[in-house]
Amino acid sequence: MILPVVAYGHPNLRKVCVPITADYPELNNLISNMWETMYNSNGVGLAAPQINHTIRLFLVDTVQIVEHADEEDKDDYKDEKPIKQVFINAQIEALDGEPWKYNEGCLSIPRVREDVLREARVTLRYQDEQFQEHVATFDGITARVILHEYDHIEGKLFIDHITPFKRRLIKSKLDDITKGKVKTDYRMLFYK
Repeated sequence: MILPVVAYGHPNLRKVCVPITADYPELNNLISNMWETMYNSNGVGLAAPQINHTIRLFLVDTVQIVEHADEEDKDDYKDEKPIKQVFINAQIEALDGEPWKYNEGCLSIPRVREDVLREARVTLRYQDEQFQEHVATFDGITARVILHEYDHIEGKLFIDHITPFKRRLIKSKLDDITKGKVKTDYRMLFYK
């Protein structure tokens, strides 16, 4: 089932999310709905707070970024190891590598994109859908998408990483999203 994406201005996007256990109600169904919602919205990642669940759960698919890159961008992704994966109860173990800028957007903040500086590599401790624990290191665009989604479960948004000046420049767009004055190709949930 395709779920509505929570829009900027909703308080759940600013909450630090809570860990879950294997007995979380309807978890497999929720994960399935998140994949469907993400693909319907043309996203490459989706975090639980974006579908109104304040739990430490997000999913990432960077395979589609690498496979669908334009010819001129293919070289940018030649060393990538793309993933399609669910992350439960993730915690960052380490951040390293040369920080790099990339133009990010967010399903919860439609029609807004900004350059964000993030580390090139992240080591993450997390559980998969079977609650098996893993520690893994991710690089490049995959690390970036993971860090973007990880921010969501920490109550942060990509716009928190831009300068106050740039925030002022996009303030009217953010205000419009908060008021529900934005059109998207996917369902959104606005806070009233």
